[in-house]
Amino acid sequence: MVRIMCMGAGYVGGPTMAVIAEKCPDVTVVVCDISQKQIDAWNSDELPIYEPGLDEIVQAKRGKNLFFSTQIDEEIEKADIIFVSVNTPTKTQGIGAGRAANIKNCELCARTIAKVAKTPKIVVEKSTVPVRTADSMRRVLSANGGDVQHQILSNPEFLAEGTGIEDLRNPSRVLIGGLQTPEGKKAIAFLADVYAHWVPREKIITTNLWSSELSKLVANAFLAQRISSINSISALCEVSGADVDEVARAVGADYRLGPHFLKASVGFGGSCFQKDILNLVYLCETFGLHEVSEYWQKVVDINDYQKDRFAKTMVKNMFNTVTGKKIAVLGFAFKKDTGDTRETASAFVCRSLIEEQANVSVYDPKVKEYAMNEALKYAGCDMGEAEKHITRSPDVYEACKDAHAVAILTEWDMFKTLDFQKIYDGMAKPAFVFDGRNILPHAELTKIGFEVFAIGKSNKPAN
Repeated sequence: MVRIMCMGAGYVGGPTMAVIAEKCPDVTVVVCDISQKQIDAWNSDELPIYEPGLDEIVQAKRGKNLFFSTQIDEEIEKADIIFVSVNTPTKTQGIGAGRAANIKNCELCARTIAKVAKTPKIVVEKSTVPVRTADSMRRVLSANGGDVQHQILSNPEFLAEGTGIEDLRNPSRVLIGGLQTPEGKKAIAFLADVYAHWVPREKIITTNLWSSELSKLVANAFLAQRISSINSISALCEVSGADVDEVARAVGADYRLGPHFLKASVGFGGSCFQKDILNLVYLCETFGLHEVSEYWQKVVDINDYQKDRFAKTMVKNMFNTVTGKKIAVLGFAFKKDTGDTRETASAFVCRSLIEEQANVSVYDPKVKEYAMNEALKYAGCDMGEAEKHITRSPDVYEACKDAHAVAILTEWDMFKTLDFQKIYDGMAKPAFVFDGRNILPHAELTKIGFEVFAIGKSNKPAN
């Protein structure tokens, strides 16, 4: 019986291993982490992350062929395949600070495997990492593993939070990269056989190590590029009288482009897009490709511009001051159907509003208070000021009561069906709506009495 271990019980490791356990009943899967608190949560009825469909899988498979443990050394020795799915944050200091990924955790995992394993393992790099990280891990394994020869593979994840389980069950592709040696190809085939339990063989793509690592960075960079492209056009639409949704529809109808990732918004977030682009920027700089580096940096610059522009639009249209005014922020997660707040646009908009001395009331159906505070800190918010000016409301209508404005910053479906007449009646007048996701019925809101401002929509009467 094949035994798989995963080092790291976070947003990627947990769901990925759960689906492998679901689809491979003949495979034993053990998710390990150094955090007892994290493992306790995975073994409880309240999982540490929210992802639609995840809870049902864990409940069905836990204790059968899916296990969660802190016994890392013991599980390394038992495993045939070891996935490394640990955090690789952007460096905050030193060489490459603000752009380069810190792969310390990957190296530590490799050193632990080399120290503990007495038999050869297939080590699978699952974390999003710079190109040639696998080579660094391979060298660590080789230098510290004695006579034991491990194989290193790259198997990047292509998950979108909120649809992660569906993405794992029905992937567009599975990418496996390895050394093009007989041993490396054998390791690739072994992992491919695991995925072949449910993934058609034609969707399992095999490459060399470096192509696999770079493909993940490039995929996220291209997706983010499309978002920044349409967001840049949203600014032009607002001053020209065009409608960004109509433009996106017309552009997306071209089969060469397609409609995906052409939805204008307050800006992209999440753990991958910005981190991976900055990683790509640093990589290009390292190789002396300065023009290429500057090109990709602009994708991030436009995203920052969009968040800042949205906050300034709010202040400008509320008579150039929000001091002392209550503003209801609906949505704090970086996207719907997740509780993840990493790089969320909401945190940056809230920071700007707090700097303007607004009183911000936040409602989000899934985000925990600690996650909100961490995101605000990351966004550079003065937490002393935040304590005075921001509150988290457990009820959406309470968040909006007595507010001067409502800002939609996450596209939760529930926000589309709110009783806006009730919300309007309880607000200060004039009542403003700033739709950062373009999900609300703007004409209906205007008829109720709201002053509505939306991304990429002109507030001027059409000629």
